[in-house]
Amino acid sequence: MSAEQSKTTHFGFQTVDEDAKAGMVHGVFSRVASKYDIMNDLMSMGIHRVWKDAMMDWLAPRPGQKLLDVAGGTGDVSFRFLKRAGSGHATVCDMTESMLVEGRKRAEAESMADSLDWVVGDAMALPFADNSFDVYTISFGIRNVTRIPDALSEAYRVLKPGGRIMVLEFSQIPNEMMQKAYDLYSFNVIPKMGEIVANDRDSYQYLVESIRKFPTQETFAQMIREAGFENVSYRNLSMGIAALHSGWKL
Repeated sequence: MSAEQSKTTHFGFQTVDEDAKAGMVHGVFSRVASKYDIMNDLMSMGIHRVWKDAMMDWLAPRPGQKLLDVAGGTGDVSFRFLKRAGSGHATVCDMTESMLVEGRKRAEAESMADSLDWVVGDAMALPFADNSFDVYTISFGIRNVTRIPDALSEAYRVLKPGGRIMVLEFSQIPNEMMQKAYDLYSFNVIPKMGEIVANDRDSYQYLVESIRKFPTQETFAQMIREAGFENVSYRNLSMGIAALHSGWKL
């Protein structure tokens, strides 16, 4: 086996072949698609909506902008973006078609149909031309990507000069005691809730583990810089349970 073939990555706390991870992640999100919005409530203790509103506050969408919402799933961020912008266009791109199907069922999708596209695609190889979008967002999705630097490079490629990336992701609480308390909740409560609500403990166990494997705020900010972005900064949300990262293609 060549070195290229034997590259490994993490799937939660498991070590798996890179080639296998995308399919495994796809399986998780195919299983939870119909319960995805409930899942976000469970994993964020209900405050993911506040975080997404904070994302829009910092992003400040403007009329006529074109958004690419990667791992956009059920369209939460795209709907918010279009409402704030007043006019514009959003493309929801997700590797899991069943997630997009759930998004299309939402009332907002019907009322905004002329301003929305739903595209099956891989964050590491986006099916879009260079310099196509004003804004790139990814919410609670970057930690599931096999090679995060590849996804960030693709974000840079498809953004227009002057374009902006914004990433919302579960993160690390700077206070050790509070992090331990949150870990107790995450590992003991969320998988059990997943079992009860979605009859799927394993998928929720993976999602909790994937949060703990994600880089710290500073490490991830440096990854965004290394992809070519400038003026990179971040804001902690709810003491660091989640974080918003922002960068510009200048």
